[in-house]
Amino acid sequence: MHQAIYHVKLEGFEGPLDLLLHLVNRYEIDIYDIPVSEITEQYMYYIQTMQQLELNIASEYLVMAATLLAIKSSLLLPNQELIDDGEEYEEDPREELINRLIEYRKYKEAAGQLKEKEDDEQSIFTRAPEKISLDKEEQRPMLDGNGSIYDMLAAMQQVFERKKWNRPLATTIERSEIPIKQRMEEVLDQIKTSKDGIVFDDLFPYPTRSYIVITFMAVLELMKNNQIYCQQEHAFDQLILYNRGHQV
Repeated sequence: MHQAIYHVKLEGFEGPLDLLLHLVNRYEIDIYDIPVSEITEQYMYYIQTMQQLELNIASEYLVMAATLLAIKSSLLLPNQELIDDGEEYEEDPREELINRLIEYRKYKEAAGQLKEKEDDEQSIFTRAPEKISLDKEEQRPMLDGNGSIYDMLAAMQQVFERKKWNRPLATTIERSEIPIKQRMEEVLDQIKTSKDGIVFDDLFPYPTRSYIVITFMAVLELMKNNQIYCQQEHAFDQLILYNRGHQV
């Protein structure tokens, strides 16, 4: 039976340079000496995961993929002009990409600093004195997770690899469609019942494409609604999902 096709557009993706910068940071790569072969392979893994999740991939991501493959090819092939002319200088095909990444990192860091200042200013306000009840329970600030949308995609890569859901199924697939609201409630209940949080991988017990996509969408919606958050203690560690009421 034909499977439902989902096309999801996510606001968490800021563009291919943002993904490349994430890879540079994740793999502790020297931004001035990018190993193109390695970063191209990792970049393509993310693109493949987006395609497996049937996400709407902006054309700029595919353009960057083609650019990386072209740079990789040019580094593997001998420079014919250099051989013919005997010149010593050879332009690094990575130079333009490196400059774009450095410029993007500057803007991203500046934007982060401005956002911090904005948050600080919003937390400062004045009002008339009021009587404070001692019985009033102290309110703790909402916890923010450090997991990004790219960390979740990396976790999905591992899920696909471990469960082998990326392999074509020869048998007839039973149609399995779950309303997004229902799956959100199920995921939230599962997370709430565990004080130590839920490992991201444990949310995907069934190897069907529709179930994978709906669950992934449900998690993103819950995070967008500030009902849950995810933590990753170190790079490459498993993502742990917590309810917003979780205290640390």
